[in-house]
Amino acid sequence: MIRMFALASAVAMVTGSAIAADETASVQKVRAERLATLTAPDGWLSLIGLEWLQPGANRIGSAADNDIVLKAGPVHLGTITLDDSGDATIELAKHSGALVDGREVERATLVDDTPGHKPTEVRFGSAHFFVIARDGRKALRVKDENAETRTHFLGLDYFPMDPSWRVVADWVPFDPPHELEIGSVLGTIDKEKVPGKAVFTREGHTFELYPIQEEPDSLFFVFADRTSGKETYGAARFLDTPLAKDGKLVLDFNEARNPPCAFTPYATCPLAPPENRLDVRITAGEKNYRGHP
Repeated sequence: MIRMFALASAVAMVTGSAIAADETASVQKVRAERLATLTAPDGWLSLIGLEWLQPGANRIGSAADNDIVLKAGPVHLGTITLDDSGDATIELAKHSGALVDGREVERATLVDDTPGHKPTEVRFGSAHFFVIARDGRKALRVKDENAETRTHFLGLDYFPMDPSWRVVADWVPFDPPHELEIGSVLGTIDKEKVPGKAVFTREGHTFELYPIQEEPDSLFFVFADRTSGKETYGAARFLDTPLAKDGKLVLDFNEARNPPCAFTPYATCPLAPPENRLDVRITAGEKNYRGHP
């Protein structure tokens, strides 16, 4: 009997070690993919500008006499006209060398990043821009693969892996979905549909988190906790999870990551809603960026 108990204990230890190793490998894979996306030539680290378009003609280029002064590119790139209906067109200056969606043109309509649309890309040298639409306004999101934030990136820092922060939460679906107000660093408020909530306990307390669903096969959480503004980025951290299964949802906070605003002042990031500000220290996942702008 003693031998059988010892054997069972040994098997349990080996099984537990295998599960822990699998979980660690999964987190490391997520972190590696996150780093590759962040540091890609057109990733968030390449942002060099967020330039709001004004109604009418907007002269753009790197010279100081432009209405919009770019941090890279020809001195006079061209003129973007924003008409009364909100449509934007660009007329390129002669010899600007810029390409619109890879083509040499004199004039083109600029499609913005409204969901379901592929924004038009205007490329010049190592830099490019496209139009984004935010709260009824339009701006140029400007990127340069030689941006200092990318070429001088200091890397990502994490809390030590903590299996206890791989939380199996109860999933409470909403039918119909609830509406959640999520603010942004721009001062705007978006109303998002919430399909349900994750409920879990920690240190004898019950916590709830409300996700939005941007992709059909995953949930997206914007949350803050007692480490926010100290060890971690103040506005929020992000966490993606698979959909719930059999009424359960796995929240692995070791995979929590910073929003783009932790690395650049030119991003338009959501803030953690009051419902997702947790009164607990989540000492797992990504820490604040050492080179915070």
